[in-house]
Amino acid sequence: MTVPADVLDLYRRFSLYNSPYPAHDDASAIDLYPTSNDGLSPVAGEVVETRTVSAPPKPYAHEEEYLILVDAGEYVARILHVEPEVEAGDSVAVGDRLGPMIRSGFFAPWVGNHVHLGFRRRDQNPHRAAGSLPVVADAPVEPVRWDGTGTVVETGETYAILDEPVHPAPGDRWAAVAAEARSDGDAEPFAVALDGGLAHYAAGGVLSDGADGRTLSFLGHPVGAVEGRNVAWDAFDVVVDGDRITGVSLFAGSTRDFGAKLVCPDHGFEVGEAVRVEIRESDDPIRLG
Repeated sequence: MTVPADVLDLYRRFSLYNSPYPAHDDASAIDLYPTSNDGLSPVAGEVVETRTVSAPPKPYAHEEEYLILVDAGEYVARILHVEPEVEAGDSVAVGDRLGPMIRSGFFAPWVGNHVHLGFRRRDQNPHRAAGSLPVVADAPVEPVRWDGTGTVVETGETYAILDEPVHPAPGDRWAAVAAEARSDGDAEPFAVALDGGLAHYAAGGVLSDGADGRTLSFLGHPVGAVEGRNVAWDAFDVVVDGDRITGVSLFAGSTRDFGAKLVCPDHGFEVGEAVRVEIRESDDPIRLG
């Protein structure tokens, strides 16, 4: 299933892999981040069902989760994390407000509000968490090389955001942090756009073509091999100034708030602090979800 470029342009960032939800293990869903808390529809069609379920109890989260099913023609679209202001029988267009986005207990605390989109064939059970079809984001993503340094510009209880790397053209195109890809037959490595929770989720992926079968390095350290477009992370830790953190949150972005997001619950980072991120081999890497 392809999400067209004009649909992606409704949002400020997207990710195919940065989640422990099963569909994100192999890019069978996409998370879309609007610029406001309006849950904008990424598909057009007729709403066939809305459903409310209980979510795991978390102090920062909404006690319920929601599913909106939309008849999108040949397929059924599954939309999560939006409290529906639509009901069965309503027609929606791309960009219509479906309701406010919510943070459910299925979210990790460092994850921002977003619209989760997946697709099922008509003969599939639309309520199951597994079984969605592979998703492709139909927009080129420019890989942006980064040396691991930056200054903290924002902090939350579970994360810190850096001012590096810098988006090459905010508002004009998509970009993502780069890894270096190469194989034995390549004279030189080449940059590919990297996506996922590195490496607190077991797998991530690439948003660039031509990387299948290549090995990846990030910040000068091997991190995994590409199979198709998926990457099972090697055993390593992400460290900041020598101290291990949970990981780095990677995505494709189109706006100025593009700098690396460090996932680090109970951190002591302060705005204005200069840091260096590195990769270190590990016998006991952090794995969540």
